[in-house]
Amino acid sequence: MYAVVRTGGKQIRVVPGDVVRVERLAGDPGDKVELDCVLLIGGDPVVVGTPRVAGAKVVATIRGAAKGPKLRIFKMRRRKRHRVSQGHRQRYTELQIDSIEV
Repeated sequence: MYAVVRTGGKQIRVVPGDVVRVERLAGDPGDKVELDCVLLIGGDPVVVGTPRVAGAKVVATIRGAAKGPKLRIFKMRRRKRHRVSQGHRQRYTELQIDSIEV
């Protein structure tokens, strides 16, 4: 059985036992998190929500939090002496998927 959940503006396919990275969630390592925006549950039969599957949730454990790779944003307008440099590091949370509850 698998599920498609929406978190952080992205859709992620999860299976119990998976380790996934999602946008930053509040909580400490070891805390339980419930993802209740389940869009689809795969198996026999496949259940598709409109827009969500009613009563379904995915339970996960927070394994840790970290930052992604550093990105450099550089903008320049030629012949104008205009240069802007900016950096960004996206924060994410690593989740261990425990169960899919219907």
